[in-house]
Amino acid sequence: MASEIEVLEDTTSAASPSPSPAADAGEGPAAAAAAEDDSLKNDVYTAAAYGDLEKLQRLVEGEGRPVTETDGLGYHALQWAALNNRVAAAQYILEHGADVNAVDHTGQTALHWSAVRGHIQVAELLLKEGAKVDAADLYGYQATHVAAQYGQTAFIYHVVAKWNADPDVPDNDGRSPLHWAAYKGFADSIRLLLYLDAYRGRQDKEGCTPLHWAAIRGNLEACTVLVQAGKKDDLVVKDKTGLTPAQLAVDKNHRQVVFFLDNAKRVYDRGCDGNTSFEKLSKLGLAPILWCIIIGLLATYIHSVISGQYIMEMTAPFGLFAWSGVFLATAGLVMFYKCSRKDPGYIKANIRDSQNQRDDEPLLKLELDNPALLSGNWSQLCITCKIVRPVRSKHCSTCDRCVEQFDHHCPWVSNCVGKKNKWEFFMFITLEVSAMIVTGSAAIIRIVRDPASPASFGAWLSYSAFNHPGAVSFFIMDLFLFFGVAVLTVVQASQIAKNITTNEMANSMRYSYLRGPGGRFRNPFDHGMRKNCSEFLLNGYNEDIERPDHISHTDEEMGMIQMTSAVSQNVL
Repeated sequence: MASEIEVLEDTTSAASPSPSPAADAGEGPAAAAAAEDDSLKNDVYTAAAYGDLEKLQRLVEGEGRPVTETDGLGYHALQWAALNNRVAAAQYILEHGADVNAVDHTGQTALHWSAVRGHIQVAELLLKEGAKVDAADLYGYQATHVAAQYGQTAFIYHVVAKWNADPDVPDNDGRSPLHWAAYKGFADSIRLLLYLDAYRGRQDKEGCTPLHWAAIRGNLEACTVLVQAGKKDDLVVKDKTGLTPAQLAVDKNHRQVVFFLDNAKRVYDRGCDGNTSFEKLSKLGLAPILWCIIIGLLATYIHSVISGQYIMEMTAPFGLFAWSGVFLATAGLVMFYKCSRKDPGYIKANIRDSQNQRDDEPLLKLELDNPALLSGNWSQLCITCKIVRPVRSKHCSTCDRCVEQFDHHCPWVSNCVGKKNKWEFFMFITLEVSAMIVTGSAAIIRIVRDPASPASFGAWLSYSAFNHPGAVSFFIMDLFLFFGVAVLTVVQASQIAKNITTNEMANSMRYSYLRGPGGRFRNPFDHGMRKNCSEFLLNGYNEDIERPDHISHTDEEMGMIQMTSAVSQNVL
């Protein structure tokens, strides 16, 4: 695989926009640095790079300097303005005769240069003035390739959503923007490109897919995103040298990537397709087992505790107390059934077979004003369901669906616990804990009150185990289960009081909306215990409404929102 690595590395050092804006062994950035350091240089290129409109006007109008010629390195003044997001300078240069589609000696336009740093404002100006969004340089790189090579996810989103740029076009070597994003390890760009139906199985001239290149570079997060969106075939496809992504990672000694890819393949190998009876049964999860446990315990309780023939008869009040445990457990079973069968809050997926119908259907329609994407929350993109997930939702790997207000996937109820069935889940565990307290108390009272019981503790234990085995067995099992379910109930009650989910508690550092200034944890949805609890108990869920004093944005998010707002006002 050395040849493929050398090819790509040679390309990145001599052809990619990493040196580009100058494809000649990186002379572009060096020239840019030199130009920016030499602030006294008296030419239109430096003035354009710095956005010095006054100097630019003096040079062009006063001294007659042209804006259409290239500098000593072969680059246009418009390119320098685009590289540094000098919108006013770019507008002035265009008004004075510059060609918006003029190319340098590498075939790149000013739009390519704006993609290097992801400058949407100047790119919008260029496109409005007639820049070709599909213009390709000598290596076949379009603006989307350049943006992918630099991880400029917002730029890709904008030119695709607003200007219908092709997010999956291959370059001269057969590499799409997804190949480049995977190679460079930009997970957010990968998410967006996959959301836009980029073909993850595309093989370049070396036979490499995006997963091959992510494995070569040891980009674990990139591999994770690609595998989550893919199928088993993606893990076993071979390049022209006959190597799979995992084998390439072995060659490069990327141990974490090797472990991840091998484990993913094992998961696929033992995965169920639902055809056999055993596989259909396995999809039921542990719910049938829990049903049997609860019903079995109830039957034991009724037979050995309430109706035990060797135990003295119950008084009416105690009988009512004992039977209330059966009522609570039965009510819990009803909640159990509803929780298992109810939609937990599945979000409708936008699925189509993009691999087989690529030429028949258009790309998913993007909204320019989508709040999640405007603020750069690319993690809300679900590359499996092809949706922009609401905040607090998550894709469940077991159900393979996105769930609103995802709490956790519970194998014991064979369902996710989310916005629409969390109330039933909480009532189920609360009722069962209450039933355990009542039935356990009734069992121990019945055993202790046996008039024939010996006085000493040791003798009493032996007597009870021999004469009341059913009641003792029930009490031991009841006590054993009680502690686990009681802890779960307390944890769930605490989270409901704080309006936070189990998933959010476990992954608080991964979600930006749960971090305040300085990276400290904050819960913007906590409206106080009283309101949180009353809303949950009355409505069955809590609304995703942030407290006014918690509504804030990072500087980066605010800048992006303001930038996109300005673009929308200028263009729409």
